[in-house]
Amino acid sequence: MKKGEIKEFLDQKVILYNNPKFIESDPIQIPHLFSKKEDIEIAAFLTATISWGNRTMIIKNSYKMMELLDNSPHDFILNHQEQDLKTLDSFVHRTFNAIDFKQFIKSLQHIYQQHHGLEKAFVIKDNTKTYQTAIHQFKKYFFEVHHQQRTQKHVSDPLKNSAAKRINMFLRWMVRNDNAGVDFGIWKTHCASNLSCPLDVHSGNVARKLKLLLRKQNDWKALAELDTNLRKLDKNDPVKYDFALFGLGVFENF
Repeated sequence: MKKGEIKEFLDQKVILYNNPKFIESDPIQIPHLFSKKEDIEIAAFLTATISWGNRTMIIKNSYKMMELLDNSPHDFILNHQEQDLKTLDSFVHRTFNAIDFKQFIKSLQHIYQQHHGLEKAFVIKDNTKTYQTAIHQFKKYFFEVHHQQRTQKHVSDPLKNSAAKRINMFLRWMVRNDNAGVDFGIWKTHCASNLSCPLDVHSGNVARKLKLLLRKQNDWKALAELDTNLRKLDKNDPVKYDFALFGLGVFENF
């Protein structure tokens, strides 16, 4: 397909998948449980963090996380005592266990108390047009508090060439306002034109079939290549095509 044909094809798929029906089978349903900004972003961040593996299990364990936080994640994070964290002892999702969950609670408390919350902690400060250095800086903030080394692997670092799929998905949820009721668009100090596609096996394979991506590895270099091509299709809202690439891969076996 030529560039114009690819754009028309993908635009149609965006319309197909970027609607409230998408929520029913996607982890984004977890932050949609909440109305308070801080609850939405914390629920989204924790859900995105464990979003790998079986989608049914991701959703089940994300609901469990919210229950363990008394379905009031912001209040729990700000006001918990050490003994409150014992209720998290049973939690595990693949390699993310209770040690990691407790650390995330402490680190998120630090983010809200010392860095004015998640929205400000992810701000791009170096005049670049991607979140590469912003995610790297966020990880430094996140682990300024005492922590076990094992937990660091659950926050990606694009400066180490990670595609940071889960964090980019979280950022899409928070920044992009789709007027369709799926993505939230509650971070008004951020710009959707700077977002990167959450690159995974499904979206990567579809992008390669459409010649939007040539690099074989799903790393940050591949993401930069995909960014360039998606921004040619829509410079203001490039990650709307995540719906098309993901939908084609997961639901249509494209």
